[in-house]
Amino acid sequence: MREYFRNGPEHRGGADVSFADIVQLFGFYSVRIGRWVTAAEQQRAANLFFDALCDLQQLLQVPNQVLSLRGTLALHYGIGGRPGAAAHYLPNGRVLALAKNAGGGSLAHEWFHAFDHYVCAKMFQDDPPPLRFASRHWLHSEALNGHPLNQCLSLAFKRLFLSADGRQPSDFMQHCAAYDKRLGSQYFAMPEEMAARCFEAIMQRQPLKNHFLVSGTQQSDMAKAGLYPPIAVQNQVAECWFDYFQQLGLALSA
Repeated sequence: MREYFRNGPEHRGGADVSFADIVQLFGFYSVRIGRWVTAAEQQRAANLFFDALCDLQQLLQVPNQVLSLRGTLALHYGIGGRPGAAAHYLPNGRVLALAKNAGGGSLAHEWFHAFDHYVCAKMFQDDPPPLRFASRHWLHSEALNGHPLNQCLSLAFKRLFLSADGRQPSDFMQHCAAYDKRLGSQYFAMPEEMAARCFEAIMQRQPLKNHFLVSGTQQSDMAKAGLYPPIAVQNQVAECWFDYFQQLGLALSA
């Protein structure tokens, strides 16, 4: 398993941890490890997951249970996988899965998918389809529940998806749609994918670095193709998302 750069604080006191420790600390409802993952690989992965989750918790300033979305999220490592995908999130079952050899750097992206899915049922007044992401549902102009935190998320989606006057798709959305059209695909302009790429790009720009949590948003082929939002858009969205998570953290810690 490759080495991953990080400059964050020492969360484990130099000791090894297990996936059982991760479950106990964060409250994930399940962890499954692939049958071809050796004991040494599992140990290394547990340490990497632990540090990355602790770093993400520090970046967002939230209590432990937010990382497992109040115990509704499961982790899979080295199980199954999809062709060409280093990691994926499965709404049916609420599973965040990383591949054994190529999943590093994808955790922030997939965690945001899980959050985007989890918060959909709480953000809107109607009853969204069970597998719907909040980012996608927002584009249907569904009425929000009145909580101020939902206004933070709504403003973030507006800044990411729409023009300044709110009447047209944003330049970034139009760019992603044009890129999809050239490829003959429908992927990069999907609202849930745009939102997850924006989140991971914001996380990678923070002073606390962890390349198992996130990498590839600045120098990769995707970055060079303009598939991450411009810095100005990232900054506008980050203002909303950091405000959301900090307010959520304060409310849950009160």
